[in-house]
This record gives sequence, C-alpha cells and structure tokens, in this order.
Amino acid sequence: MIHFRPDQLKWEAVLAEIRRRIRDGEYRPGYPMPGAPRLAEEFEIAKRTAERVIDELKAAGEIYTIRGKGTFIADPATGGPPAEIDQGDQGSE
Repeated sequence: MIHFRPDQLKWEAVLAEIRRRIRDGEYRPGYPMPGAPRLAEEFEIAKRTAERVIDELKAAGEIYTIRGKGTFIADPATGGPPAEIDQGDQGSE
C-alpha cells in the first residue's frame, strides 16, 4: 500500500510505484502486468484511475499487450517483448 500525498494525483502516485517496481526488478521484462481490476483493488483506487496508469505505461513503451494473452512488462531497450525472459528466482524445472 502506498500513502497518497495531498499534492499528488492518485494516478501519478500509482504510476510512480509501478515504475519503481519495474526499476527494482519486482516486475521483470516479459512477465505479466497486473490488470486494472487488480491495481484498483491493491491501491484502493477507481478502476478508471488504474486504466489511466496502464495507458500511461503503454504510451511510454514500458508495457506491451499481446491480444488474447495480456499485458506484459516491456524490455527497456525495445519497448516490446524481451528476446529472453529472465527466470531470476523463478527457476526452471
């Protein structure tokens, strides 16, 4: 949960938090981005506010959508799918 400052719009605060998670590796290139309903619930914001955050991330090339599959974190170098998906601590079997 984040604490909203009175001088900051909620969508801007959530956008900054999502960008922090991407920068810190919590959300890695090629992995799914939480959808608007999940963001709305997690941050206790309106669904439309969550959709605005997603729209901003798409416009900036930080996430991408594959029709019928979902929305994913983009490779920072290309703004699209990564060449390889980093398994990190996910491991492979």
